Amino acid sequence: MVKQSTMHALLILLIVVLLTTPATAGQHGRKHTMKKGILLVTFGTSHPQAQEAFKNIDKLVRDAYPNIPVRWAYTSTIIRKKLAQKGIHLDSPEIALAKMMDEGFTHIAAQSLHTIGGEEFHDLVRNARAFADMAGGFDSVLVGSPLLGEEEDLTRVVEAIIKIVPNDRKKHEAVLLMGHGSSHISSSVYVAMMFFLQLKDPNIFVSTVNGTPPIEDIKKMLLQKNIKKAYLMPFISVAGVHAQNDMAGDEKDSWKSILTQAGITCVPILKGTAEYNEIAVVWIDHLGELLASFK
Repeated sequence: MVKQSTMHALLILLIVVLLTTPATAGQHGRKHTMKKGILLVTFGTSHPQAQEAFKNIDKLVRDAYPNIPVRWAYTSTIIRKKLAQKGIHLDSPEIALAKMMDEGFTHIAAQSLHTIGGEEFHDLVRNARAFADMAGGFDSVLVGSPLLGEEEDLTRVVEAIIKIVPNDRKKHEAVLLMGHGSSHISSSVYVAMMFFLQLKDPNIFVSTVNGTPPIEDIKKMLLQKNIKKAYLMPFISVAGVHAQNDMAGDEKDSWKSILTQAGITCVPILKGTAEYNEIAVVWIDHLGELLASFK
């Protein structure tokens, strides 16, 4: 018969083994064959005309990666609700990821279509990381940099802007790009971009709706240069509400009205940055970097 002291020793040993052995999450039903998926994430838009920008990005992505399924997600709850009332249903990034997990995807390349790495971008990164850490979930979830996520992006986008400036614009006329702007520190990227742009063309300016540089500061610069005409172009992925109202609208506080009141003739160009392949390719390249990292 085993002595009671020996039984106690064996029980203690068993407890120690159980407490020190790493736990392994169950993988019942998980497919180990890699299944890659692309999730394109944007703030969103409810304007039909602005949707052309997303159609262009979608085509470029599908042409570049025809064998990888593509999904879309809108971060804006307001935009999703507006579209739902029209019978158009878009998912949030979290719902889209949950659905892709349920479909058996193992590796997700979530490409941000934001312009700068502001609050929305960092929220996306944080929530995607949670899905990546989820037991029994994806093998990998990676988030691609926004348009101006890296120093090299500034150079590439500046060169692209120089190419897409309207052909009939004269050198003494201004080009004013409208960014969204943010209270986030990353909004300073717009100032850096204007610096690089003005090294190439001193009459190209950048301003933002919500941030720095403000339109009043740019107006002063235009007047100091005695500029009489300005082309207004969105520096946002789509020509949505900000482009159509805040930039080109007839309200007294729109950019067009503010500059017209100051004696500057305005020519709005209602075309989002995602509609220009010269700019969109930067996002596509960021996506490519993610996909190439999946082994």
